[in-house]
Amino acid sequence: MNVESLREYCLQKKGVTEEFPFDAETLVFKVMGKMFALIALERMPPQCNLKCDPERAIELREEYDGDIIEGYHMSKKHWNTLFLDRLPPKLIWELVDHSYDLVVAKFPKSIKEQWKSLE
Repeated sequence: MNVESLREYCLQKKGVTEEFPFDAETLVFKVMGKMFALIALERMPPQCNLKCDPERAIELREEYDGDIIEGYHMSKKHWNTLFLDRLPPKLIWELVDHSYDLVVAKFPKSIKEQWKSLE
């Protein structure tokens, strides 16, 4: 999978914005201001950090040893780094959805209402 395909997929989701809050090489995707995906644009092979349920994160790291690792520069418990060119696109889409859903599930009521009202 290439970075542009991943970017387009993330931007299709409701309430998502993209920005460079850390540096010019780390593209961050947020839903209602909360991070759910980061793409390291200059790293080769292409990589993405995604939020993940802690138990599932461990299972994925074991099943995809070396292709999914602890989140680079992130909480090792809650984030994974995926090597995009080594994983099936269907799995990447699923994990993007999982990350997005985890963040949305933690919204306070006021933010959740704003999110629900978006087209």
